Amino acid sequence: MSKKLIRVLIIAFILVIFWLIFQYMQEKQFEEEQLDFKPAGAPVVVTVFYEVLCPDSKNFVVKQLSTAYKKLPHLVDIAYVPYGKAITRVTKDGSLEFDCQHGPIECEGNIVHACTVDVIADPTMRINLVACMIADNMLPKDSFHRCAKEFGVHETESTKIIACSESPHGKELLKVYGEQTAALRPKISFIPTVLLDGSQRSQAAILKNLKQEICEVLTNRGTPPEVCT
Repeated sequence: MSKKLIRVLIIAFILVIFWLIFQYMQEKQFEEEQLDFKPAGAPVVVTVFYEVLCPDSKNFVVKQLSTAYKKLPHLVDIAYVPYGKAITRVTKDGSLEFDCQHGPIECEGNIVHACTVDVIADPTMRINLVACMIADNMLPKDSFHRCAKEFGVHETESTKIIACSESPHGKELLKVYGEQTAALRPKISFIPTVLLDGSQRSQAAILKNLKQEICEVLTNRGTPPEVCT
């Protein structure tokens, strides 16, 4: 291979690298501009990637997420992704199976959470049930029934949730959450991982003081709400 050809290849390689960097910066700028377009009063979307038997997930949901929601109920919109570091497998007959970080009970619990989020539309009831169940999720269905009774879930909704958790639909929901988890960039290395308006920001800060980080997002949009001052 001639020296001239080598130089051409090197230059082409450098140009490709610069083009990829440019594309990345353009996408990053677009994401930031999209965040800036949100009006001051719009809720912050809090996306929580968690798993039901993870101690860190339990601590975050009970001590940070639930608390922040109670203080900022109209300023947060919570999206739950109960999958964590599980693995989805499709069997020869087309059915779905899962391997979860903390064993089969966690897979069952993740599905119950997925079905709960699917059926329960009211955001306050959702966070109440999720926080209540994750506090003691070793017997997922018993935990759901206990929490449903505590917060007065209608019998029709309770029946739908249990039916969902025992049907292929529950597994399909979990599969979708698995795809959502796998698509996250940067990739998940710690559970829970929490996004604010689609951004991972500083995970250490979010996990330590969620309300403060939400208030920072709201403040950056304009005048901070009174609850944040």
